Amino acid sequence: MQLATRAVVTAALAALVAVAGYFGGIYVAGAAGLLALVFAVGWPSLAGLPFRPGSTVVVALAGLGGVAVVHFVADEPYLRDLPVVLAGAIVLAFINELLRRDGRPRLVESVSGTVAGTAVAVAVTGWVATDRSAGGESLVVAGATALAVGSAVVALTLAPLLGAVVTSLAATAAGALAGALLPGMGVVPGAALGFAVGVLVAALHALFDRLPALSRKTAALAAVTLPVTVTGTLVYVVGRVLGG
Repeated sequence: MQLATRAVVTAALAALVAVAGYFGGIYVAGAAGLLALVFAVGWPSLAGLPFRPGSTVVVALAGLGGVAVVHFVADEPYLRDLPVVLAGAIVLAFINELLRRDGRPRLVESVSGTVAGTAVAVAVTGWVATDRSAGGESLVVAGATALAVGSAVVALTLAPLLGAVVTSLAATAAGALAGALLPGMGVVPGAALGFAVGVLVAALHALFDRLPALSRKTAALAAVTLPVTVTGTLVYVVGRVLGG
């Protein structure tokens, strides 16, 4: 999948989260669960893990379990039960290795890669936690809008440094505009959120853009969903800081 196509798909997924954030509640949880599933399908291929079906199941269970816990179970602070989810995912990662019947080559790489995938998948719960917080709907919409704009700008053919600057500025402007229009935010908080999202998008683009694995469609699935999943926790943290 080409860079421009990946950028557009990421922007579309971010726009989906923004729409879900407008409606709130179960819609945000549903979008987060869908992102976790798609990421789980592609992550083993992107990371080059040796036992892909098992790793996919572990990552998917971690992501969906985290979304369910944050949406249905957890109280303020909404991410407080995630260590339990991550601990369970680590146990599942080891069980996954015990179920292998291929001689277990690259055992350490397989376990560490699977656990890393669960951490990224669980990060998507930040969207759900933000939505459940006071004034969280506006934060979700603003953060997702900034992510969509920043991801779309990545599709432009620019020099690496210039591209990072333009991406960050575009996301900052989108966040500021969203903050001005949405209730309970403001231009400055929206700009701060947009800047944080833009820096993250630019960093992930620099990190993954030249990976040979992206030539595989399944690996590209993880690459296009990863910015949206990890931005969830970023938006939650920035929202907590801005909200005092």
